[in-house]
Amino acid sequence: MDLRLDRFLCELNIGTRSQVKAFIRQGVVAVGGVPATNPDRKIDELSDTVTFRGKPLQYRRYVYYMMNKPEGVVSATRDNVSRTVVSLLGKDAREDIFPVGRLDKDVTGFLLLTNDGDLAHRLLAPKRHVDKTYLAVLAHGLGRPEIRRLEAGVDIGEERPTLPARVELLTEDGILREDKVLLTLHEGKFHQVKRMLQAVGNEVVGLQRVAFGGLRLDPKLRPGEYRELTAEELAALKDDCREV
Repeated sequence: MDLRLDRFLCELNIGTRSQVKAFIRQGVVAVGGVPATNPDRKIDELSDTVTFRGKPLQYRRYVYYMMNKPEGVVSATRDNVSRTVVSLLGKDAREDIFPVGRLDKDVTGFLLLTNDGDLAHRLLAPKRHVDKTYLAVLAHGLGRPEIRRLEAGVDIGEERPTLPARVELLTEDGILREDKVLLTLHEGKFHQVKRMLQAVGNEVVGLQRVAFGGLRLDPKLRPGEYRELTAEELAALKDDCREV
């Protein structure tokens, strides 16, 4: 695939569009050992050898990051008011990276960021039923009747009830915590966890996504930290979004 030289350099975080054009004018960017002069020139990013100040640049078409999204950050590429998840990538940010789906500003946990639009579309497609697991802290305990309703599907004001969910009460120090649950969904409606708990007379006071598809949030990642997916994790994620 041909790519403009200036865009290639921007995606590798060499600088902004104006900065990389200046670098090219300064003669510090070379293609195939020859100093480049035109930022508009097309290159084959997979086969052409591009150097910046003598250092070879390696291009990867697709990147995949697992992030532990912190509270107060929006799941967007740009925002005029709040900090975005993409901004947390720092030097690894690229112009084409975006979050797969969204977590509300007050929700924390597993967020996938990539520039692979095809995979993102398949992961988010309703017919794929990719699991999403949340740790929810509730205003008060969840009783068995409410659990059965959630597991059967509840009316949240849409055309159809939610798909059946999986609910697991948690224990701490051997004590059952009825106000702390793991809720696994097979769809991704707007504010779905909060609306489902409201439908059974409860309220979410804290929410973290702990798993996406077959991948669990890396416990080593502190809020705001991220890492690349391993090859095995990426393969598992692609397997999760097979059509069923």
